[in-house]
Amino acid sequence: MMDLFFPPGASAHAAGIDRMVDWVHVLMLILFIGWGAYFIYAVARFRQGKNPKANYKGAKGSASKYAEIGVAVAEVILLVGFSIPLWADRVDEFPAESDSVVVRVVAQQFAWNIWYPGADGVFGNADPSLVDEETNPIGLDRSDEAAKDDITTINQLHLPVDKPAIIHLTSKDVIHSFNLPNMRIKQDAVPGLSIPMWFVPTKTTAEMREELKSKPRYADTADEFVYEIACAQLCGNSHYSMRGFLTVHTPEEYQAWLDEEASYLGGGEEEDFWN
Repeated sequence: MMDLFFPPGASAHAAGIDRMVDWVHVLMLILFIGWGAYFIYAVARFRQGKNPKANYKGAKGSASKYAEIGVAVAEVILLVGFSIPLWADRVDEFPAESDSVVVRVVAQQFAWNIWYPGADGVFGNADPSLVDEETNPIGLDRSDEAAKDDITTINQLHLPVDKPAIIHLTSKDVIHSFNLPNMRIKQDAVPGLSIPMWFVPTKTTAEMREELKSKPRYADTADEFVYEIACAQLCGNSHYSMRGFLTVHTPEEYQAWLDEEASYLGGGEEEDFWN
């Protein structure tokens, strides 16, 4: 059902999120119809013409009690059967960083600064005194040995398909919210905190473009499709322009992208980031 309203899912947990939202909407629809029908019945049953004198005892019967029990049971099923397992999977079962792509994202008005650790797999130091909004927005200290091969981009996140991605979120100024609609991911970026989140992309950007060509809603623009990073928290007068993009590659394409970015740093032969 959510395919009618949500953008196509492209992460391992997207189907679980969509299924839970489907059931919530089904329950709400049943409640809407049920209470709406009861309201119409009550208006007709207790209209003034049929009840000229107020009845302070009200309606009697056990139907309302059974309805309330049914709603409570449905809510317990939603919590125990869907919400809690999904929450546990997303929060308690983080993949090992050694088996994942680890990225830091530093939000600011009005951009996403993406930071990769480089071939050594170690993030270098960042110093607020080195921040230059034009050339070094995260204040990366290139004199630090671990920082010399670090890769940074603005509004451009690149990940390989079918491999866990761990993203550490923080903010330089106000609260932002990192939102990847196709990945069913949304997490606040809070100044002074580093908040981890993770997901597994399951469709490359090229695969999603091919899939969208078969959907009438997207067919005309499928060739230009990119996964969008939106800010889901009002963060200032240019909040609307805080837009980034995610490109999901095959492992080989991702390695080629990393090698190309590393070549701009003036380094020599780079290690294989995938293995």
